[in-house]
Amino acid sequence: MGRLYVIPTPIGNLEDITLRALRTLKEADCILSEDTRTTRHLLDHYQITTPCMPYHQYNEHSQLQKYIRMLECKDKVALVSDAGMPGISDPGFLLVRECVRQGIPVECLPGPSAFVTAIVGSGLPCDRFFFYGFLPHKKGRQTALLRLAEMEETFVLYESPHRLLKTLEQLAEHCGGGRDACVSRELTKVHEEIRRGTLEELVSHFSGNESVKGEIVIVVSGKTE
Repeated sequence: MGRLYVIPTPIGNLEDITLRALRTLKEADCILSEDTRTTRHLLDHYQITTPCMPYHQYNEHSQLQKYIRMLECKDKVALVSDAGMPGISDPGFLLVRECVRQGIPVECLPGPSAFVTAIVGSGLPCDRFFFYGFLPHKKGRQTALLRLAEMEETFVLYESPHRLLKTLEQLAEHCGGGRDACVSRELTKVHEEIRRGTLEELVSHFSGNESVKGEIVIVVSGKTE
């Protein structure tokens, strides 16, 4: 029987990868990647020639059994996403779950994760926190915002650039404009930006900034009496 290796990849800076991850990528029979072009950029940088196969949100259901059969045939399969830990707001959960069900060994390597980097760097309490990921676009969004507003723990969201301002405005509306928060953008990359302040201050800052790009993490402090 083979083994599935879950390998986190750099969220920006290509140097943020472990020696163990590089060795495992070299030794694997194949690499399942969210976007083979993105993965190939990383592999070329480290002169790794392991073949890549697509595994993303549009084919993870249809290709699941194919990859399970590969693992049953003693293949060493590495799973990566475009950036960070597979399964965290990225494909990976279905394959890991099926491997566990089938008794196929799963080895998960530690490494980069955007929300961990963002919450520690925010300066907000991180001894206890709640990671939500992306808010629903429509159905369930209001319910989620109401739930988050009542949490006493710091909470973390992922967001896209074109929805950032709307989300900050809604957070200010539900949590109160004076709630402390932090927006981290393009973490570990050349144009990294970490903006701390109240939700009201962050709304004001990003209201006049229409050129926001990149991956975004929002960290908001919990509710206090």
